[in-house]
Parts: sequence; C-alpha cells; structure tokens
Amino acid sequence: MALYLLLFQPDCAFASPVSPGANGMPVQGQKILIVTSNQHTYGNTSISAANHFEEIVIAYDVFRKSGYVVDVVSPEGGAIPLNYIDTANEIQKAHLYDAQFMSLLKNTRHPRQVRAGDYRAVYYSGGGSAMFGVADNKDIQEIATAIYRSGGVVSAICHGTAGIVNLKNLDGSSLLAGRNITGFPDLFENTKADYYKTFPFSIDKEVSRKGGNFEYSKKWAANFYIVDGNIITGQDPSATVSVAQEVIKAIQRKT
Repeated sequence: MALYLLLFQPDCAFASPVSPGANGMPVQGQKILIVTSNQHTYGNTSISAANHFEEIVIAYDVFRKSGYVVDVVSPEGGAIPLNYIDTANEIQKAHLYDAQFMSLLKNTRHPRQVRAGDYRAVYYSGGGSAMFGVADNKDIQEIATAIYRSGGVVSAICHGTAGIVNLKNLDGSSLLAGRNITGFPDLFENTKADYYKTFPFSIDKEVSRKGGNFEYSKKWAANFYIVDGNIITGQDPSATVSVAQEVIKAIQRKT
C-alpha cells in the first residue's frame, strides 16, 4: 500500500544521535547530511508537493549501515511533507515506525544549525518539493560547497539534482561546468501539466545552462546514475541505493 502524503507539524528542537568515539565523545567528520524541502505545494498552487520518502529512507539506511551518523536539513528547519510511502517495502515500513528516524524528519535542522565541517558528504533527496526553496538557499549552498571544497561529496537523486544547480567553485564558476550530471529528465515529466508549469526551471536545461553535461536513460527505473569525481547523481528512485553506495565509496577513498 502506498500512502500519498504525510505532513508533520513542527515540534520542539531536536538533536540527532551521534556515534561515540573511544572516549565516549561524538566522532567528528563521520556524518552525512541529507537535504530536504519544506515546500508542500507546487509553487503557489493548491497542488500538493512533497519530499520522496523512499529517496530519503533508502539512502539513510545505506548510510547508517555503513556506520555514518545522518542529519537532515531543510531551508526553514522543522517539519517536512512526505509522499510515496510504500509500506509494502520492508525498509520503508521499518523506518516509518522508527520513532527516532521519524523524529529526524519531524524536526529537520535549520541550515544555520549545521556546521559543514562535521560532514563528509551532502545528499539532496528528491520529490516535487525539491524544486522549491533549496537551490536558491544561500546557507545550504554554503554548506554544500564547504563540504565539497574540503574533499567531501556532493550527491543528489532525481529532482534533488535541482538543489545543486547553483553551487559554485571559489572562482565563481559553476560547480557543474564540465561535469557529467543526471537527474529527473523532462522526458518523464508531464510538461503540459499545471504542476510542471510552476517549476522555476527544467533540471535538464538548467544543468546544461550551467555548463554541465546532462545525461539520462530513456528507460524508466533503469538504476541510472553517474559518478563524476566527488559529484554523484542519480536519475530516479531506482538509483537511490546505488547513489548512496557510491557516496560511501567516495568517502572511503578519501579516508
């Protein structure tokens, strides 16, 4: 059974758990940051939009099983909307009833509560919400670019690629220029639909406009992903596991 939308209401401040080191103190630099969106409609319409639960939870599961602490951030902090929750999937169902995990999504961090130096990678999850409020958020941009410049990984899945289009190098050039990038292509969008007309940009065209080489599979659910150095992107939900695994590999190559 798939549940379309689950929208949390804001709650009190929350501090995520961290793995203890030998002296019982948190291990620094062994964390991964998931970026989500607070947007619950497509633009200013009444059409519901949300973050893709699978793209969050499956990546989270890979990261945690690999020994990393995971935090979740959103432009405004606090509650985020969710959809595409499939309770027939064992991993999704297990996390849906995991109070600690769901609290992460109910109490996402505000960008100003995040210290970039604590993270080895940033992962932008998708869903329609990802098209709004993330790409233009200066604080999130600064976090992601700081992680990248320190040798960390920038990764995204599906519509999450929208969030990385404005990232820049120190010289002001686009981080995507000359890089091979994928994300959710217009091929699989209903470009004539009302929801699509609210998009601030086309992911395909914006990546290309920023000098990136946008690639994609014409086959749906093809587990299509691209690793270009420390930038890792996936086309649609089917590539979530692969993207997460490649993030771990990239981190370990730097360790």
